[in-house]
Amino acid sequence: MSSEVRTMSAGPGPDPPSRPISDEAMRILEPSQKKLPSLEAERTAGVMADCLHQVELLAMLPSVLQNLELLSPSLSEELGEALSGHRLTVERVDQAEEAPTAELDKEFRSSLKNVLRLLRDRPADLRAVRAAAEAAGGPGRSEGMQGLIGGLQGLHRILVQRLLTGPGEERQRARFLQDLSQRHANNLGLLALLEEKVAAVTRERDAEISKKDAVISKLQNSLQQMEKTSRDFVARTQRDAEKQSLSNIKAWEGKQACMQQDIDKLVLQLNTLVLENRQVEKGLRKKRFKVETEIENWLQKYDADMGEKQEELQEVGGAFGEEQQERAELEEAYAVLAEEYDQIVEARRRLEEAQREEARELGLQTGGAVVIQAWWRGYCVRKNMRAKAKGKGKGKGKGKGKGKKGK
Repeated sequence: MSSEVRTMSAGPGPDPPSRPISDEAMRILEPSQKKLPSLEAERTAGVMADCLHQVELLAMLPSVLQNLELLSPSLSEELGEALSGHRLTVERVDQAEEAPTAELDKEFRSSLKNVLRLLRDRPADLRAVRAAAEAAGGPGRSEGMQGLIGGLQGLHRILVQRLLTGPGEERQRARFLQDLSQRHANNLGLLALLEEKVAAVTRERDAEISKKDAVISKLQNSLQQMEKTSRDFVARTQRDAEKQSLSNIKAWEGKQACMQQDIDKLVLQLNTLVLENRQVEKGLRKKRFKVETEIENWLQKYDADMGEKQEELQEVGGAFGEEQQERAELEEAYAVLAEEYDQIVEARRRLEEAQREEARELGLQTGGAVVIQAWWRGYCVRKNMRAKAKGKGKGKGKGKGKGKKGK
């Protein structure tokens, strides 16, 4: 009952002004006596306790009857037979299509009373039955039976407390409960006031939330409008870019066509220049051939002159003085030839300059210059060989000169 009083004082909501229940108040709610004051009170409490005990036994019977075969070895023979007979009676009641007859109901009651009597008179069997019921899931597994047992237990506690409470304690408890009820009513009024305040704050909060929701809605609409404007701007920009791209492509195609025409013109000019350069190269080759022919004629003339001079050396080679004089003449002739050679070299230099100039202008004369240079190197070699041959001819006399003339 003390827990019930605490629950009532707590109320459904907060209780700021009320004070917690003191230990003295709890002593008022608890009975002062620890033993029942009279034999009549003890009998009354005993009847209630016996009733509760009988109900608990009834709650255990279904699980005991289901596990009777396993439980039979631990029970007395009389109780085992009574439980078996009661199980048969229960099965007959369950099989009855309509309400059981008065005779079957009387038989059921008699069998149940017999089983309860045997359990009350045999503590060992009762302990075995309790152990079997707990092993099977505990007594009173159904919600109805469990509620009945709980109600009887509460009723038994209330009865015992009332029997233990005297008239003075009862009046004191009544005044305390009345005060407690008043406090509870005050708490309820304060709770209502607080709920009104909470409702007002909630309404203000809801109004503020509504305003903020309106602002958020406006912002969302503005954001959507900005997104739409942005998408339109992007689409317009893409269209403009595509138009500009097409315009650029067309312009580039026009430029490309113009450039292709220029390239065709340049290719035509290049081909024309190549043909002209080939013709010029052909003319230069003819000129080079003519120059080579002239140089060869000069060489032949030089060889003929040298042969004649050699014959003269052979004719006047008898005496040393004559040879010296002839050598001087030959040296003079060599000087003339050297001058002629210088002239030839100068002519060659001028020719090479003209050829290099033409090569720079046309870019096609390099090969001819290389050929001419190679020829001149051969000429220099032959000249050196002739000079060496001339030196040897002075030592050998006219025999060599004749041989060279025959050559």
